[in-house]
Amino acid sequence: MSERVRRAAGAVLASALLLASRPPTDRAPDDPAGRVMEGRQAAAHRVEQLRVKVLETLPHDPQAFTQGLEMAGDTLYEGTGISGRSSVRAGHPGKEPTVRAALPAPLFGEGITVLGRTLWQLTWRDRIAIERDAKTLAELRRVPYPDDGWGVCLQRARHRLVTSDGSSRLTFRDPGTLAKTSEVAVTEGGRPVTELNELECVGAAVYANVLSTNRIVRIDPATGAVTASIDASGLLRDDELVPGSTLNGIAAVPGTDQFLITGKFWPRMFRVVLVSA
Repeated sequence: MSERVRRAAGAVLASALLLASRPPTDRAPDDPAGRVMEGRQAAAHRVEQLRVKVLETLPHDPQAFTQGLEMAGDTLYEGTGISGRSSVRAGHPGKEPTVRAALPAPLFGEGITVLGRTLWQLTWRDRIAIERDAKTLAELRRVPYPDDGWGVCLQRARHRLVTSDGSSRLTFRDPGTLAKTSEVAVTEGGRPVTELNELECVGAAVYANVLSTNRIVRIDPATGAVTASIDASGLLRDDELVPGSTLNGIAAVPGTDQFLITGKFWPRMFRVVLVSA
C-alpha cells in the first residue's frame, strides 16, 4: 500500500471515529431539530417576572399573625398563629369577621383550606390537623399530621391537597385522610427554592409565599419548576412594619384574575392583579 493510500485511509478512519464520538444532540448549527430542542430547554427554564398592581386597599387586623388566607365564594377565611392566640375566622374582605374559632394553647395554627362544607387547619409542630365545619368553624375531628404544618391548598381538578413544610418540597395528600401520596422538589433555574410557606392553588398552578421575603412564586406542581417570580415589595410604609410583619397570605378572588394579599401583623390587605415587571 502506498503512503498516499495509507494517509487517505487514516483520514477516513479518524473522521469516522470523530462522528461516532459526537453526542447525539450535538447538531450542526443549521440543523432545525437542534434549534427546536434548544428552544424547548430555554422555555422550560424561563421564569416570568411579575409584580403586584394594587387595585384596592382594605383594613386588616394588625394583631393577626396570618398563616393562611383563602376565598370561597364571597367569604374570606383567615387562619392565624402563635400559641394562645391562634384562630380561624371568616367574613367579608375588609370587614370584621362574622364567625371566629380560637385554638387553645399550646396549639399553633398554620395554613387553612376550604373543601366545600369543611375546612382543614394545620398546626405547626403539634402533629395534628383539625377539620372544621366551613360555615360555623366548629371543630369536627382531629387527625394525626406527622410533619411540620405550614401551607395548604386544594387542587380541585386533581382532588388532592398540596402542603408545604418550610422546605423546598411540595407534598400531595389525600383530602380526606391527609395521607401522603407523592411529593415534588421545587426549583428555580435548577436550584432549590426553600422556605415555601402559605400556598394558594389556582387552576393547575400553585402560588407560594417565600418566608421572610416580599416574593411569591408560581409553581408548576407537575415538575416543581418555578414559572413566575412575583415582586410584592413596597406595599407597607416603613412606619407600619413591626417585628415579624412579613408578607404571608395570598387568596385568589373567585371568578377574577385578582388576588388578596396581606401579611403577619399587617394593618392592611391589598386587592391586586399581577402585571409584567
